[in-house]
Amino acid sequence: MGAYYDEIEIEDMAWDEVKGVYHYPCPCGDRFEISRKQLANCEDIATCPSCSLIIRVVYDPLDFEDESPDDEGSASQESEEDEEEDDNSDDDQFEDALEKLTLTEPSAVLVAAAAA
Repeated sequence: MGAYYDEIEIEDMAWDEVKGVYHYPCPCGDRFEISRKQLANCEDIATCPSCSLIIRVVYDPLDFEDESPDDEGSASQESEEDEEEDDNSDDDQFEDALEKLTLTEPSAVLVAAAAA
């Protein structure tokens, strides 16, 4: 990758609980952002959504190895919900799909036009 605007240590970045990202002020007035998912995937480039500047985040990848690369901040809660859904039998899931199924009959005009 090209030149970085700066190299910032993860300890100097702030954690945004709402957005689930680490952030650092950008000179354009916005902020550089990087997620825990990116850090778990060994990505060390934080980008600014408003300009083309990037920074390199200096961190220890071992600190994020327990972070699942496919999950964001509320990963443990989501996996617990998935496990609860997995406890349902296949029959229950099949019945739920049938309850949501809606059938519509084609209008007589369309049928007549197709027959012609």
